[in-house]
Amino acid sequence: MSIDEQAPEEHDLGLSHDLPTLLDRRRALGLLSAAGLAAALAACGGGNDTTSTSRPSGGPPSGGGPESSVQVEKGEVPEETGGPFPADGSNGVNVLTESGIVRSDITSSFGGSSGVARGVATTIALTLLNMNDGDVKPYEGAAIYLWHCDAEGRYSMYDDEIADENYLRGVQVADAQGKVEFRSIFPAAYDGRWPHIHFEVYPSQKAAVSASDKLRTSQIALPEDAARTVYAGSGYPGSSDNLAKTSLTSDMVFADGYSLQMAKVSGSVTDGMTVALNIAV
Repeated sequence: MSIDEQAPEEHDLGLSHDLPTLLDRRRALGLLSAAGLAAALAACGGGNDTTSTSRPSGGPPSGGGPESSVQVEKGEVPEETGGPFPADGSNGVNVLTESGIVRSDITSSFGGSSGVARGVATTIALTLLNMNDGDVKPYEGAAIYLWHCDAEGRYSMYDDEIADENYLRGVQVADAQGKVEFRSIFPAAYDGRWPHIHFEVYPSQKAAVSASDKLRTSQIALPEDAARTVYAGSGYPGSSDNLAKTSLTSDMVFADGYSLQMAKVSGSVTDGMTVALNIAV
């Protein structure tokens, strides 16, 4: 079913279930020294420029071009709800135990499914950082499970039309620089939510595929101008309208701040987009 046909309460039900946790939590972020952060980012190869000026959390996000800056605040990425469609065994189905979940290209389904998600090609390039005792370093060997909706706002394994698909879900393991990279599509904006990407961080691949010892559940926010550019084209029915009636300050997840979750987006619809973010846990 399309976004327009999708009942908004289906998404709201899961978020409402998690809302008390969202409203009660307060971010206890460990602040980093400028020297420690600079050293960590140098070791990570420069990822996102966290030392340049960015807009405050309550204002609109910076643009989607290469010059945009993010993540001025320094600390651990906040804990967020996994939402109603995690497929990690906590809410029905579990994709993490399926053979083939560890992969970089998540545009297609695997195993007994063969569906392919259509949309604007997008590389999701993340750098995982370990903030153990305030000593920031690349989190080599950590695993991240990432998932998001398709161009029609649907989640594989849950929505009736794509319940037999498992695309737009995958696990990657960080290299020596803490880097992981997924090949995907730009997600839609569905009713009631700002455009976003979900993820869970685990200490190892073994922990991820068994959904054990999870370190963090959070979400990535996507810049408004990049989203508008993508949604102006074909293939994203309803996304422009949904984005127009949603704001970061009213979003259930990002309303209390998003500076550590706002990605930097570069590229173009024709050549493909790149979403980049440093994630400290």
